[in-house]
Amino acid sequence: MKTWFITGANRGFGLEIARTALAAGDAVVATARHPHEIEAALSGFADRLLPLRLDVTDSMEIASAVGAAKERFGQIDILVNNAGYGQLGAFEEITGETVARQFATNVFGVFDLTRAILPIMRAQRAGHVITISSIAGMEGFEGSSIYCATKHAVSGWSEGLRHEVAPFGIKVTCVYPGRFRTDFLDSSSVRYGDFSIDDYAAASANHRQALDADNHRQIGDPAKLAAALMTLVAAEQPPVWFGAGSDAYAIFTEKSRALAENAERWKSLTLSTDFQAS
Repeated sequence: MKTWFITGANRGFGLEIARTALAAGDAVVATARHPHEIEAALSGFADRLLPLRLDVTDSMEIASAVGAAKERFGQIDILVNNAGYGQLGAFEEITGETVARQFATNVFGVFDLTRAILPIMRAQRAGHVITISSIAGMEGFEGSSIYCATKHAVSGWSEGLRHEVAPFGIKVTCVYPGRFRTDFLDSSSVRYGDFSIDDYAAASANHRQALDADNHRQIGDPAKLAAALMTLVAAEQPPVWFGAGSDAYAIFTEKSRALAENAERWKSLTLSTDFQAS
């Protein structure tokens, strides 16, 4: 039996991952700012489910939750960094304070929680850190520059971290979901700009209208993503990059093609910046 520690487990990906892990016979530490929602959604698993309050921006709550998990189950085998939200809107329409809040949750909360759990995994000489990024962590999108920045941040961090912890038997996977049918675009989750600038008004309105029209009509099935994670954690050599959804596959393949094309187009100028061999 494995023990999962999942953030943002009261809805969306987090809830489906928790449900799938419990159905597989594993133990789950399911955390959220409103743990009563977890208790309402997941019943009948009292011996293997530990719902806990956790705001990942609160260092004291992190320490308390990790301590409770260790005391209850004695181990943490899989960490799923899932908690987060989307700060959308044009960059110039978002204040520095709002940017800081987005990074506090989507980036620094991930860092702080992982830092608290890695000593447990190192002592075990085993573990798997899974961080939910986004296709916005692979390609930047208009009207999402700050959100994209946070997801690119955890992507690069995951790539570096995997090399650092591999000697201790710890695996790292960054997941890039496409558009999934969750509450991501609901008013309870997504946030837009703090004020409006006339030059961006038309583009911002069109972007928001398109997102509203797509809400709860996305192609991705969260339950199938949860099932895919079960395959990843069972793999001897799981990938560091995992695209989830047909739209993610399209972005992965197009990005790799565009990078190769860009490298060749600018090859001469790129190579010209080296010292000349003596």
